[in-house]
Amino acid sequence: MTLSPDLAACAALVEAGDPGRFAATMAAPPAARGLLWPLYALNLELARAPYASAEPMIAEMRLQWWTDQIESLGAGRAGEGKVAAALAPVIAAAPGIVPLLAGMAEARRWEAWREPFASRAAFDTYHDRTAGNLMWAAALALGAPPGAEAPVRDFAQAAGLAGWLAAVPALLGHGRQPLPDPRPAAIAGLAGEGLALIARARAGRGPVPPAARPALWTGWAARFHLRAALRAPETVVTGLPAPSHLRRSLALSLRSATPWW
Repeated sequence: MTLSPDLAACAALVEAGDPGRFAATMAAPPAARGLLWPLYALNLELARAPYASAEPMIAEMRLQWWTDQIESLGAGRAGEGKVAAALAPVIAAAPGIVPLLAGMAEARRWEAWREPFASRAAFDTYHDRTAGNLMWAAALALGAPPGAEAPVRDFAQAAGLAGWLAAVPALLGHGRQPLPDPRPAAIAGLAGEGLALIARARAGRGPVPPAARPALWTGWAARFHLRAALRAPETVVTGLPAPSHLRRSLALSLRSATPWW
């Protein structure tokens, strides 16, 4: 597959900054990669923006810049930079993803500050508008029908939660307060809820067409992390174990060869 310079830049950005998503995308058909890499590159830029400066207002300005870029692309205007250029044809083909992407940028404003989540509902909303919006936007770009939104969002919520629990030590190191309740029992409860969401998503996976399944492959490690957090919730603060490269290869091979996700 020959990549345009803009798409190649997105692929390189994701490979360096989000290797799990890069590996999941490489397991997808080549045509799907051209739709997924710009979305994942944008997600990486949004995830980095809150940490680009110790001054929260500057971080918010960076997120607003990306919101403006997304809205410009949605209006058919050219954006700035390689990520925006690669994202333009994805948005042109699936304009319904514009509010999802803008919602991702808005949700990241929480990370620009150092306040705890206002409530458990705020914690859940954050994950729905970041991980949930991203996975649903990816599924829409790959042709998912509206009826697939519920299982995709359930799975995305679980995958986002799993990734968040794995990132807790790094978030704490940045001075954030990532957990609505840091007690081990509460963390175990979150992990159990995440596993229940995966079960519900898989039970309702009928509306997700084969072409859209690669959008969900980025959650390949979700059960691994959630089970680890359920078994030993106290290790979330010090660092959950990471799945091996062999496990990742086997998991993605299984997903690319079967309807399983």
